[in-house]
Amino acid sequence: VNRSIGKVEEDVRGVKTEVDEVQEKISVLQQRISDLEIRPNNIPASPELMYPRPMVKSLTFDGQTSWTVFKTQFDVVSATNGWTGPVKASQLVASLRGSAAEVLQGIPSDKLTDLTTIENALESRFGDSHLTQFYRTELKTRRQKSRESLQVLAADVERLMNLTYAECPLDVRESLAVQFFVDAIRDEDTQLSTRLIGFTDLKSVLAYSMKYEASKIASKISMHASPIRIEDNAGKRKDEKLESLLGVLEKLLDRLAAGKKNAPRRNPNVTCWKYYKKGHVHRECRSDNASRRNSNATCWKCNKKGRLQNECQQITSINHHKETRHGKDKALSRRSFAANMI
Repeated sequence: VNRSIGKVEEDVRGVKTEVDEVQEKISVLQQRISDLEIRPNNIPASPELMYPRPMVKSLTFDGQTSWTVFKTQFDVVSATNGWTGPVKASQLVASLRGSAAEVLQGIPSDKLTDLTTIENALESRFGDSHLTQFYRTELKTRRQKSRESLQVLAADVERLMNLTYAECPLDVRESLAVQFFVDAIRDEDTQLSTRLIGFTDLKSVLAYSMKYEASKIASKISMHASPIRIEDNAGKRKDEKLESLLGVLEKLLDRLAAGKKNAPRRNPNVTCWKYYKKGHVHRECRSDNASRRNSNATCWKCNKKGRLQNECQQITSINHHKETRHGKDKALSRRSFAANMI
């Protein structure tokens, strides 16, 4: 019996030991769960939970584009992919094409994994350091082109500033960029107003100049806009009265012209010296001409006897047609003159 009791006690102690171990494991798991809920970002990543980093595709450089721009992009890609030292040098060599790859022929084979040597060789061949004076001259003479927006002008001025004064502090570059941008503005009013506003950063100057230019264009449109005409019955009645007045005036002018046409162009007091009649001269006296006319007198125009050329009806009709057409032309001119006067 004592042996059985001792065996049972040993079994009980073993079970207690196992229970204690299980409880200890449970407490550890609970602590880890609480840590995950409170500080999920501070727990080091487990090897089982690590994922591969996405790789950014490498760029290519053939010497036809800007080396400075390519180098900036290549540095960003290298930092993203984690390339350093020889790996970055190998990726740079692999990205070269055309004339850029020919630069590698002048580099010793034991230096093809040295990043500094490769970058210096490419900089001396395709770099912009020797063009600094050219960029400075272009920046000083830069002017806004026809139909070029202010945004494009500001971006180009900023690009030239970075190429010319890259070694200057940022505040100095901003001040110089503002000065060159204002000098390059094409419109004189916009340039003067932007210069007087006194901004020291390019972004603020660009925003103000764009607002001023937009307001100026809007003012021009409103000044040249034609007024809106509202037609009503009163306006129609005025037009009808004006037309009737023009018609009456045209009739009066026609009558006046007809009276002037029929009136003799001579002194009304002229008197025939033979018959003492007023209104005609002696050579136009019908009584004297009729008594003295030769019966064989012939008109040289129509070859008919009994009348002279100045009494020929054929010539009279032709002259009447010419005068009628001339009178119509005068009537048209008088009509236009009357319309302008009204």
